[in-house]
Amino acid sequence: MLRLFPLLTALFAALSLSIAPAASQTPAKPQAKSAPKAAAGAKAMPKAAAKPAPKAAPRPAAKAASKPIAHKPVARKPAAQQQAQRAAAQRPCCGATARRAALAPSPPPPEVFNPDFLEVQSTAALVINPTNGQVIYEKNTGNVAPIASITKLMTAMVVLDAKLPLDESIELSREDLEHLRGTGSRLSMGMSLTRDEMLRLTLMSSENRVAVALARSYPGGIEAFVREMNMKAMALDMMQTSFADSTGLSSDNVSTARDLAKLVKAAYQYPLIRQYSTGMGYAVYTPGGRTLQYGNSNSLMVSPDWQINLQKTGYIRAAGRCVVMHATIANSPIVIVLLDAWGPMSRVGDANRIKRWIEYHSNHTLG
Repeated sequence: MLRLFPLLTALFAALSLSIAPAASQTPAKPQAKSAPKAAAGAKAMPKAAAKPAPKAAPRPAAKAASKPIAHKPVARKPAAQQQAQRAAAQRPCCGATARRAALAPSPPPPEVFNPDFLEVQSTAALVINPTNGQVIYEKNTGNVAPIASITKLMTAMVVLDAKLPLDESIELSREDLEHLRGTGSRLSMGMSLTRDEMLRLTLMSSENRVAVALARSYPGGIEAFVREMNMKAMALDMMQTSFADSTGLSSDNVSTARDLAKLVKAAYQYPLIRQYSTGMGYAVYTPGGRTLQYGNSNSLMVSPDWQINLQKTGYIRAAGRCVVMHATIANSPIVIVLLDAWGPMSRVGDANRIKRWIEYHSNHTLG
């Protein structure tokens, strides 16, 4: 028996070697058949165990990044269309527009004429009939304030009182510049104008450079001229008036509405002052061949509704906007003095309100 054991061992080894190659060449069908069994076994499991495992979240970004992006050519719009789109983008929407319109200040209502009440915007005002001295309207008539270029009415009276030759030629000198700081002029230094031309430009266009030349050419010079201006004011009983120069550029030229009414009545007695202050235009010819056109500084002069016999405007910052006039309203002579109007057109608006009020009441108030 012991002898047979080695033989059986060798036989078993030989059989094992013959079976192994055959097994390696066999197709994997038995493994495929085992899948249904596993599936069948899975069906036999309880329902709780049959739930599928949660799926992993998709990663679209990685896929998209892997794909190349195709760029399409962009057609440019015309420049006009682009500008229109930009303007539309900047335009507020309807709601914003409505809110903005609601917050915006509404325009002032049209002025309602009140025949029982006259109000002007100027700080000081006086309206009188120079024939009988009747006061039609007054406001702060005793306030002493700068009067700006209304000064030039006194300048013209002093020139004419001196009876200097009006055809005398006067040269514009550089020494006058120290009295004209901060101002400009179209007239160049070295030009010569007659005294008559200078007087016209002083009254009509409020030209400062010629107003200084008129004072400088006075016997005794500027100092004597200013002294004569103040003496003339005293002679006219303008006791609250003082002059420091012939232009009105100095804020030391001061007066009151009451005193300026006296000045207007006195200046009205000079025909040349009436003519030149109401002139509509004048041409000055320069040595270089240029023509300088001058107009009237009072915008009311072009109105067909006004009959102005004498006028003078004035403005510096310290005085505000001023105007004095001798006019015919409702067939009556009227002197109007308006000082320190608060806006560029306030003195014009005040003058028109005064005129309308006088015309309304002329039949039964002014006599």
